[in-house]
Amino acid sequence: MRRLFTQFSFPGGIPSHVAPETPGSIHEGGELGYAVSHAYGAAFDNPELIVACVVGDGEAETGALATSWHSNKFLNPAADGVVLPILHLNGYKIANPCVLARISHDELDHLFRGYGYTPYFVEGDEPETMHQLMAGTIDAIIEEIQSIKNAARRLDQSRRPLWPMIVLRTPKGWTGPKEVDGKKTEGHWRSHQVPMGEMHENPEHVKLLENWMKSYRPAELFDSSGRLKPELAELAPLGIRRMGANPHANGGLLMKDLRLPDFRDYAVEVPSPGATNAEATRVMGRFLRDVMARNLEAKNFRLFSPDENNSNRWQDVLEVTKRAWNAEILPDDDKLAPDGRVVEMLSEHQCQGWLEGYLLTGRHGFFSCYEAFIHIIDSMFNQHAKWLKVCNDISWRRPIASLNYLLSSHVWRQDHNGFSHQDPGFIDHVVNKKSEIIRVYLPPDANCLLSVTDHCLRSRNYVNVVIAGKQPAAQWLTMDQAIKHCTAGIGIWEWASNDQGGEPDVVMACCGDVPTLETLAAVELLRRNIPELKVRVINIVDLMTLQPASEHPHGLSDKDFDAMFTTDKPIILAFHGYPWLIHRLTYRRNNHGNLHVRGYKEEGTTTTPFDMTVLNDMDRFHLVGDVIDRVSQLGARAAYVKQAIRHKLIEHSQYIHKYGEDMPEILEWQWGRNGQSAARKSADTSADF
Repeated sequence: MRRLFTQFSFPGGIPSHVAPETPGSIHEGGELGYAVSHAYGAAFDNPELIVACVVGDGEAETGALATSWHSNKFLNPAADGVVLPILHLNGYKIANPCVLARISHDELDHLFRGYGYTPYFVEGDEPETMHQLMAGTIDAIIEEIQSIKNAARRLDQSRRPLWPMIVLRTPKGWTGPKEVDGKKTEGHWRSHQVPMGEMHENPEHVKLLENWMKSYRPAELFDSSGRLKPELAELAPLGIRRMGANPHANGGLLMKDLRLPDFRDYAVEVPSPGATNAEATRVMGRFLRDVMARNLEAKNFRLFSPDENNSNRWQDVLEVTKRAWNAEILPDDDKLAPDGRVVEMLSEHQCQGWLEGYLLTGRHGFFSCYEAFIHIIDSMFNQHAKWLKVCNDISWRRPIASLNYLLSSHVWRQDHNGFSHQDPGFIDHVVNKKSEIIRVYLPPDANCLLSVTDHCLRSRNYVNVVIAGKQPAAQWLTMDQAIKHCTAGIGIWEWASNDQGGEPDVVMACCGDVPTLETLAAVELLRRNIPELKVRVINIVDLMTLQPASEHPHGLSDKDFDAMFTTDKPIILAFHGYPWLIHRLTYRRNNHGNLHVRGYKEEGTTTTPFDMTVLNDMDRFHLVGDVIDRVSQLGARAAYVKQAIRHKLIEHSQYIHKYGEDMPEILEWQWGRNGQSAARKSADTSADF
């Protein structure tokens, strides 16, 4: 007992709630709201599994939990497992009553029948009576579940049934002290977690605690040495039937590697840098289509999205599967089926929760989302990253597939939706977590995105954040170049640089697809107007290479960083996100004092794509101005160039307000054409919302 007490919520022990250290758990018990979505994620593609999910009446008040009751509309009774929700109404939170505990029996019954469940009520305060009632109810429910599943399999009926659930009503602090210091405790919020304190100063509280503990008659349970009596220990199941040994709660034991096609087969042909246009995420979608096809039999891969699968260009996946849906299907609905493997609900919370439950029980997946709105699940990401961090230190926890995000419809191409859709800050949030867990990738083109996607699907115990655009954009690297570039995570683009054989006058670095485009356009302007200037172009795919190797396993060594960025030359870095993140990652680097970062500085509106970069000083003209201002030897020689770019920015502003689109020289710019425009191509922008 002493060992138990000095483990529970004690320094060097275990948390006071369910955590990774708890065998048989997949759900962190600290933050509330995700129990049901985790449970359904575990049940997907686990046809023999029943997931009993206890929901406290406090947690039931959270928005995420309230929405998650609708998860039953995505469950296939023939091919998936079953979630048995147990809504526990004890009446109180920390210091207030709970909503669902204070509505009538009929209202509660109607509420859950409306959600699509058949509620069974187990209510009372006499322990022995309640134990028998609960046991009988569970027996009846198991029979009902088996009947539903047998009918679905035998008759090939995947139509959604009314799944059973339990409403369990007991007093808060049940079987604890009735009163403490003359105040009601059992059946009141005062019993929350710590019903009494001052144990060192108040001997009456010690006596009360002793009587409380003895009320459970420990002498009948343990022998004289403190061990559980053998006849009671024999009542527990054996092997993996024990709750703590359930392999579904240690998903790495069950996980099978995905059968992946060769991503090189999906390469975009790039005869020369910038000569080809492609939609990067559409190319990624073709690869994911075939990943899905190769793993249909194994049923261990799903895609999750808050109604953005097609908008983010993954619609090719629907050639081999459909969207999961088990509510009413109308004749003109598009590719909905109970056995679909693309799971879409307009709730980022549910997509995240389902995917976490799916991964934690040994499967694989990808979550696509608009960049600005992934913030909705900031705290859910926090909890999963913390879980993985702790699991890395627990030897019996087997590695699971990584949590993979695609963030598209990103800040620089949300010009049509406006300011509300423009926010790249999830990157800042992610990099707060431990370096052994988080990875952030910003591939500049489709071939790099393919390489990164393949890597992410093969990785384990990470959170991979991939940011890529969905609009037609210039392609820079052949597949062979892309593989080498992504393997290193960062590199000098020799074909865009002209400092070979000497030192550069300026380093121009870029991270992200739009920053890469604007950087290269600026380099070409510099070549045309200041041809003697020596420019080195660096592209960053793996953001964490900027950190020192002592801070992140992907970080460049100081020697390599200095060789690439120099120790004394100006660095102009165009970044996809907020500029200060780059300073935060590089503040220990030797040449940090010469680093100037352009990125999103919270300037946005409904405008044109290029104007978004102008508003944030990240356009090609501002970048040229930054070079002129920071390369001291240019001086007055560049005055005419600075004047020309000022005039060009005025011309740009006048043009977009007159015509509603960017100037032809911006829209049709192509690398290597020396200022000549390329032929303009129309783009399919269906589902751009």
